[in-house]
Amino acid sequence: MGSFLRPAVAGQDPLLVPSTNGNNRRPIKKGLTYRAISSHLAITPPVSVVIPAMNEAENLPYVFKTLPEWIHEVVLVDGNSTDDTVRVARELWPDVKVVRQTGKGKGDALIAGFAACTGDIIVMVDADGSADGAEIVSYVSALVSGADFAKGSRFANGGGTDDMTAIRKLGNWVLCAVVNAKFGARYTDLCYGYNAFWRHCLDKIDLDCTGFEVETLMNIRVVKAGLRVQEIPSHEYERIHGLSNLSAVRDGLRVLRVILKEHGKRHGRRRAALPAVAPRRVAGPGEVS
Repeated sequence: MGSFLRPAVAGQDPLLVPSTNGNNRRPIKKGLTYRAISSHLAITPPVSVVIPAMNEAENLPYVFKTLPEWIHEVVLVDGNSTDDTVRVARELWPDVKVVRQTGKGKGDALIAGFAACTGDIIVMVDADGSADGAEIVSYVSALVSGADFAKGSRFANGGGTDDMTAIRKLGNWVLCAVVNAKFGARYTDLCYGYNAFWRHCLDKIDLDCTGFEVETLMNIRVVKAGLRVQEIPSHEYERIHGLSNLSAVRDGLRVLRVILKEHGKRHGRRRAALPAVAPRRVAGPGEVS
């Protein structure tokens, strides 16, 4: 992974990097572009950020304000919004790639967004203002340092949440413990939507879940595929505008069903996958599909 990462030195020729012995610099492959993502780190892989959104026009200014300038592209998956979500997104990020969701559910939206990405690294960010885009550098750093999947955790040392009730925290802890016990994982958080991964991981986890429990499914299949996971401490803020559709009991039962279904696949005959999601048409910066 060394070719993906190097120290970012002010004034250094971007087509030259230090040699291994430190005495001189050697040219890198012609045309290779480094993106400085911090004062001490530069990378070559392009990073795509996927944001599923439905009626989040009021929250998008807060979301986009925290996104780093060095990312390769923003893919907004619009879930048939009736407000100005798409217009606001284009005003905030003129080159935003808009995908019109034809199905329903967060899983369906993410699958559509992933398919539209052109970057080597994909980052998932919620559109309610609860995630800080400045944390993306930590996720990307973990990936270029050797991880396959960088999993956000509100309960790892350094993480936190302003948006979970006591019953939701308890439910998340119980479900997380079940996944760890049944699949040999060591997660500290299960139901969190702020994650990043190398694009090639999609071929190994084969997402086929259309609901919000897609995050749990990803976490389980990453472990089953033997991918290298690194948890990233993350702070979750309260939704800025609007109301959440989460229900602790209902949604907890849906997550539990996914866990049991995946455990059954592990020990029994593999069941048939859900029908593939139809391809989406991607709208350009100045076009509405």
